[in-house]
Amino acid sequence: MSVTKIFLVRHGETEWNLAGKMQGHLDSPLTATGQAQAQAVAKRLQHYSFAAIYSSDLTRAYQTARCIAEKQSGQAVLTDSRLRERCLGIFQGVAKDELPLKFPQEFALYQTQEIDYVVPEGESVRQFRQRCLTGLAEIAQQYSGKLILVVTHGGVLVSLFKHTLGLAPNAPRHFEILNTSLNVFSYHDNYWRLETWGDLSHLEQLQALDDF
Repeated sequence: MSVTKIFLVRHGETEWNLAGKMQGHLDSPLTATGQAQAQAVAKRLQHYSFAAIYSSDLTRAYQTARCIAEKQSGQAVLTDSRLRERCLGIFQGVAKDELPLKFPQEFALYQTQEIDYVVPEGESVRQFRQRCLTGLAEIAQQYSGKLILVVTHGGVLVSLFKHTLGLAPNAPRHFEILNTSLNVFSYHDNYWRLETWGDLSHLEQLQALDDF
């Protein structure tokens, strides 16, 4: 099996990113900054030739992917629900600072990072991790030896990062996942390798760096 190279991009900034709300499987539109970020990363990638462009089927990721695809001669964007963010059930649409007040017991359990704790109406860390890692591996195998692009979410990137580096799924996260950051992984013989993490050079002229 040949080496597959995957460029993974987090979606642009959304209104709920700014408001500090939990998104999960719910959606909010890209902000003006998010749209500018998407255009900037699209320009950054315009000279690459991708065998395929994949996206989560959630709007914030798909909108970002479409911006990139437009500079790839209108290449089709293939959606895959396995690339979605973790489903956060009853937490979705709620501001992060309101969670301890609205759902004290559930939020306390969520904070423990227990990998099998299922947020009511949502999914556990283990379920989420298995879903997205299986999806990414199958995509990489399908395009063996080629270059592909995946537009997805922060939680998906964290899952792949920890898996690749051999970190526990519930290990503390001492790093940021910024909007439209470019992250490059390679896949060969069922193993992942991290090549580039958190590249934001395309945003330097925008003053569009976020802190989520």
